[in-house]
Amino acid sequence: MNRRHSAAAAITLVCALAVLAAPVQAFAAPAPPAPEQPGMPGVSGAPEAPGVSGASGKKSLEEVRAEIDDLYRKAGAATDAYLLAEERAEKQSGEIVKLAQAIVEGQAKIAELKSRAGAQAREQYRNAGLPPGAQLMLSGDPQLFLDGVTRARQGQQAAKGVLGELNRTQEDLKTYTQDASTNWTKLEANRVKQAKAKKKINAQIAAAKKLESRLEKKERARLLELEQQAEYKSQTAWLSSGALKEINREASASGKEAVAYATAQIGKPYGWGDEGPKSYDCSGLTSQAWAAAGHPIPRTSQEQWRQLPHIAIKDMRPGDLIIYFGDATHVGMYIGDGAIVHAPRPGRNITLAGAGSMEILGVVRPDK
Repeated sequence: MNRRHSAAAAITLVCALAVLAAPVQAFAAPAPPAPEQPGMPGVSGAPEAPGVSGASGKKSLEEVRAEIDDLYRKAGAATDAYLLAEERAEKQSGEIVKLAQAIVEGQAKIAELKSRAGAQAREQYRNAGLPPGAQLMLSGDPQLFLDGVTRARQGQQAAKGVLGELNRTQEDLKTYTQDASTNWTKLEANRVKQAKAKKKINAQIAAAKKLESRLEKKERARLLELEQQAEYKSQTAWLSSGALKEINREASASGKEAVAYATAQIGKPYGWGDEGPKSYDCSGLTSQAWAAAGHPIPRTSQEQWRQLPHIAIKDMRPGDLIIYFGDATHVGMYIGDGAIVHAPRPGRNITLAGAGSMEILGVVRPDK
């Protein structure tokens, strides 16, 4: 029977779910490169990075910083694509499991209904093709005849009910099998997307680490200084705009809990795809902080931006999440006084930073 073969195949698909890759979570993109500024130490005429060559010779340390930042940003975008495919794969895996269970139950029900139908057929065969009720109808006893009419009708209805239920169950089984096949096709497509995104992530991070590994110790220290200078410049410009003057709202009770959780992680290392407790990535930190406050939120920065309520910057309060860059690849938690706590990027620890130290896309509120 084709349906049975299809159903068995759909159930077998469930066994393959164990090969799915382990979930990997969101990635924090670093601060954008600052434009060159005359007179700023290390930018104009910055020391060159030995062994880091470009199209026109060796690159300046500032150019290396910008390239490293760009690589981490691209890795961040690829990570969100990976996570979206991973979430969809998990959903489809769960649906396949449910459908497989429904198929097994449907097959068992069909077997039971066929058994009942067979019992009725055998009963009629033993009675020369007549059910007991019909035989009673042929009796000369009026009362037995009336009883026989009732029992015959009941028998007919029961037989009709069994056949009707059998047909419905077979149709349901056919639908379950088709749905399982469709979900398996989607699952495989998302696994292909996951593999491509993961390959891109690994390549971008490996390239960034390779660039940084070529620097000497003093140059790596200088690289950190350049990052801090760029952040300071952006923060100063943001504060000069008067943005902070209108931001004076109190945190909600849940917001205070989320801030307390996030700030308690300061000093822990950034960990790509990590959600604690020893290390975090940017959205791993914010999602865990709000989960600890009793408000689960989406795992990635892009989904946090897409799904959570948007808030005007002037209405921002501690606990709100600031989403950064046009592609929403970084997130930090506002803690008040113009500051955020965030996990910057690989090689950096969770720290405080200026809320305006990076390009702000917008603000979202988990507990609105």
